[in-house]
Amino acid sequence: MMKRILAFGLSAVLSVQSVAAGLPDLGESSAADLSPALERRIGEQVIREIRWREPSYLDDPQIESYLSGLGNRLVTASKSGGSFQFFALRDPTLNAFAMPGGYIGVHTGLILSARSESELASVLAHEIAHVEQRHIARLVGKQSQSSLIMLASLLVAVLAARSSDQVAQAAVAGGTAAGIQNQLGYTREFEREADRIGLQTLDAAGFDTRDMANFFERLQRETRLYENNAPAYLRTHPLTTERIADMSNRVEGARYRQVASSDEFTLVQARLDTLEGAAPDVFRRERHAWENTRQPTAGQRYAYVHAALRARELERAEAAWQGFAADERNAMVVALGAELAMARRDYAGAIARLDPAIVRFPQARYLDYLRADARMAAGKHEAAIAELRELTTTYPDDFRSWTRLAKAYQAVGNVSQSHRAQAEVYALQGAWSSAIGQLEIAQREGKTDFYTQSVMDARLREFRARFDDERAWRDRNAR
Repeated sequence: MMKRILAFGLSAVLSVQSVAAGLPDLGESSAADLSPALERRIGEQVIREIRWREPSYLDDPQIESYLSGLGNRLVTASKSGGSFQFFALRDPTLNAFAMPGGYIGVHTGLILSARSESELASVLAHEIAHVEQRHIARLVGKQSQSSLIMLASLLVAVLAARSSDQVAQAAVAGGTAAGIQNQLGYTREFEREADRIGLQTLDAAGFDTRDMANFFERLQRETRLYENNAPAYLRTHPLTTERIADMSNRVEGARYRQVASSDEFTLVQARLDTLEGAAPDVFRRERHAWENTRQPTAGQRYAYVHAALRARELERAEAAWQGFAADERNAMVVALGAELAMARRDYAGAIARLDPAIVRFPQARYLDYLRADARMAAGKHEAAIAELRELTTTYPDDFRSWTRLAKAYQAVGNVSQSHRAQAEVYALQGAWSSAIGQLEIAQREGKTDFYTQSVMDARLREFRARFDDERAWRDRNAR
């Protein structure tokens, strides 16, 4: 899928005049060329492609919740006031990227390779700085006449090329190397600026600033072969040695601060480490480590329980999880216990574990998802509907809640409301025609009160307007 998107993006770029030779204007003209609203719309276009069509997208609400918490802590420290969303991609390389509109992706390889939470935070701070400084707007500001589709495709192409040498070679074969090199080469100054501002954000958020330089040093070792052989137009980062020297100079005089990684950081790494691979093989590996450890850490216990759960070794998983039972401070531990109870079909037990935790951890929405799943598995669909409706009212862009709500309504035979909820899922995918069709079915299938009918009428008008707008945009740029 990513290669097909890349091919489309590169063909679109061919029709756009590349940036003129010399450094681009870094002034405020970018605000006029690419408005924040358009940046957001481009970001929405790309994240839809990634979230719904890119196989490497990691649909794990626990990992995403952790990244969001860590990222928003940095955003608060930076005082940018912007809106950000963080997500993960299954990719073994050490990389992260920022997109217009505050969407920041992190490769799982980077999360697993981080030796401390401060290292991971340093990368997120760097990417947040890219968004705050509107680097993408400044990069494409000279191409204000290019369409949303072209810009979005170019961004997806760049992201694909960063993580895949084969895709990069496809770009060369497509005859667009020179244009891409001009555009990406200008980001080197942006990278240095993001380093400087990211370091300030890292310090303000209370992390160890020395870990930014530590991360770059390791990145240099890990990517030395890549750097020596990659075509110059793919080097979107400055030379690693330059960045290390710059960061080292900046942190040299800073006061020493030893910052311990959070429990969540350790558990997230354990979860990622046991998500991939054949379940029996992962369990054998973790069982060997477990049986040869006298005093297991929280991360080792989580990894063993999670691996046992995946391998359906439920008795072993439950026995090991009991070591967590008294720990009510961590939502991921509670979620693991709930997942284990559900695997044993003890839905009442899962709900009993989740109910008090949802009160303690209101931001951990994955607990709400698990409770809804447990209620529906237990046949308590009306209770699930009531809770999911509250969630969708509070978080109208939460596709996971809307998906569950559609299933819950279908289970109780409320066809109209099921189609209405499914319409919201399609809308979040940008599938406006399907969203319109679902709402039209919802209006035909059920008798609703005046308020509900008014809401559906308003959403239908909105969906049709978005559909017409995007179709007109495509038609204009097809000429």
